[in-house]
Amino acid sequence: MTATMPRGLSISEAADRTGLSTDTLRYYERIGLIDPVPRSSAGHRVYGEAQLEQVSFVLLLRNTGMPIRDMLRYARLRREGEYTADERRELLEEHRGRLRARSRELESSIRFLNVKIDRYGGISESCPAAPPAAPPCPETVGTARAAGHV
Repeated sequence: MTATMPRGLSISEAADRTGLSTDTLRYYERIGLIDPVPRSSAGHRVYGEAQLEQVSFVLLLRNTGMPIRDMLRYARLRREGEYTADERRELLEEHRGRLRARSRELESSIRFLNVKIDRYGGISESCPAAPPAAPPCPETVGTARAAGHV
């Protein structure tokens, strides 16, 4: 006699759906990042929408660089109930602030790279095409070196 699987996904199917390995899903459950996953009568994990939503949120936090200690704190607060909503909001607001600061840093870096790319475009336009082993264009080497492009 085979045990019937309640409606939901097996751990392999959940792994396929989330892009995580089965070991990672078990690990997230073991350390408390996601709530304990219900089991079938045969003891197999059965992932429903609630578990998949938790995994998706953990992935979002992980992909945005939230430290695991903060993710664990958030998960603990979520399990403690609605009275922790303010503390969870504060934790997420702090993380959002770090993301915004990082975004500003990245935008600044992109602007700097754009300037460099534009300068190199100007140098290559003024130098005729040369075979890969040819020495650099003499008219622009001194200018590029002085401007810090080389």
